[in-house]
Amino acid sequence: MNNLHLVWHNATVSKADRQRLHGHKSAVLWFTGLSGAGKSTLANALEQRLHAEGMRTYLLDGDNIRHGLNRDLGFSPADRTENIRRIAEVAKLFVDAGTLVMTAFISPYQADRELARSLVEPGEFIEIYVSCALETCEKRDPKGLYRKARAGEIPEFTGISAPYEPPVSPELVVHSDRQSLEESVEQIYRYLAAQGYLRA
Repeated sequence: MNNLHLVWHNATVSKADRQRLHGHKSAVLWFTGLSGAGKSTLANALEQRLHAEGMRTYLLDGDNIRHGLNRDLGFSPADRTENIRRIAEVAKLFVDAGTLVMTAFISPYQADRELARSLVEPGEFIEIYVSCALETCEKRDPKGLYRKARAGEIPEFTGISAPYEPPVSPELVVHSDRQSLEESVEQIYRYLAAQGYLRA
């Protein structure tokens, strides 16, 4: 596709203007981890708390996005990369809108997460590694996916027949197999408060 004739349009209302209106910074909270680690549960609980305190938030969830925006993508390495690229671009728009946007995706490849980070300014990407032992994820198996993967019904399943590359230096590591949901939410909330992302 030829983009030579496209010109970027600078909006009159800036990201800084939107942040001032909302009274807090905007950023991507990028939750990554194995299926069943608790990413969506944790992101939902955190959003609930932030919303209750008047923050502008939005949650982009892996399954939900694949029902619409990314319904044309499968789970091959190339499709996984494109899935994350699109999500990262959408998340960037939410940051520009002055929103604290949470993304709950396995996002197994380090390179894809680094691409997502590169799309926003320094300090606007918070990588949260939801660490959980594979055995615990399999025991939880809320969608029955591990059972199907072990039976060969799901090819290229992360953690079983496809790789997961843990973050090298995430902003936060949450051990969902060692601490409660409430403790995990509090850990992230305190980080956001300490780093000046929330309302004073």
